[in-house]
Amino acid sequence: MKVVVTGGAGFIGSAVVRRIIRQTDWRVATIDKLTYAGNLESLAEAREHVRHRFHRADICDRAAMDRILADEQPDAILHLAAESHVDRSIDGAAPFIQTNIVGTWTLLEAATAYWRTLSEARRAAFRFQHISTDEVFGSLGAEGLFREDTAYQPNSPYSASKAGSDHLVRAWHHTYGLPTLATNCSNNYGPYHFPEKLIPLVIIRGLRGESLPVYGKGENVRDWLHVEDHAEALLTVLQKGRVGETYNVGGNEERRNIDVVQAICRALDEMLTDSPNRPHDSLIRFVADRPGHDQRYAIDAGKIARELGWRPSRSFDEGLRQTVRWFLDNRGWWERVMSGAYRGERLGLAPASGAA
Repeated sequence: MKVVVTGGAGFIGSAVVRRIIRQTDWRVATIDKLTYAGNLESLAEAREHVRHRFHRADICDRAAMDRILADEQPDAILHLAAESHVDRSIDGAAPFIQTNIVGTWTLLEAATAYWRTLSEARRAAFRFQHISTDEVFGSLGAEGLFREDTAYQPNSPYSASKAGSDHLVRAWHHTYGLPTLATNCSNNYGPYHFPEKLIPLVIIRGLRGESLPVYGKGENVRDWLHVEDHAEALLTVLQKGRVGETYNVGGNEERRNIDVVQAICRALDEMLTDSPNRPHDSLIRFVADRPGHDQRYAIDAGKIARELGWRPSRSFDEGLRQTVRWFLDNRGWWERVMSGAYRGERLGLAPASGAA
């Protein structure tokens, strides 16, 4: 089997590529533009593997997508390329509209044209799998869970752009017959996580003895999913999912943001017994909340469990400790990342603008 993974040098995409190389005999081609969050080091041992090829390209470039698909002749496309950080979307929505909506449309057009060139048997076996987020559903109150039939109600430029891409994928299946699959996941965490997101940012700032910013009162709730469990779920959907269906992928691990930060602090205290920053929770600082901050996300992952047999294998407590240890043991990776365009500054406070 030959698979193309868009966004394969990003956090989730690289986990998918690594899993394919480690646990299957498939060939995989990575497409990545290598924006600030794309990192070839995240591909690890897959990068130079004989069954892996890398293409530096933008999914908005139709000619490049046509050329790569013709060259690689994939049996499936896993579409993970996206701008993904809510705070950045607040500061400037244009890249999110361009990549997440225009890019997905461009890729769908290229994939449909390629799919039509295949033999009847290969057309029937082909899959276009779109990976999205639970944020498209909006915000939950204290009760309830997002299900596959939950109405969309995106509240940030990021989630609105992902909602748009979800709708495009659905339309291409129903209008043109493209055999699609889709997933909506909860918050991911784990190794190679770009340090603008909550968990890696808190770990790195804690290691440096810097303040640990928590939005508002830290009461916002998220469901946490280890990235390796997510990668496993995506390959399960690819192999077993029903064409045209959507599957929610969650970790069944709801936590308040303040509880996550405090758990990281406890792990740092235990692992860094000589640190002058102990206790690390003394570094916590409550800061102005994110504009339009959704209160709670929680996934009902019952459908993927019942129909495809997938369930997360890691508890949040176990996975978080493993993640903290990984960042301690891989200081070189995140120091190289932090030396680039992103230095850990606060994002998401600038007023909306038409500027790119």
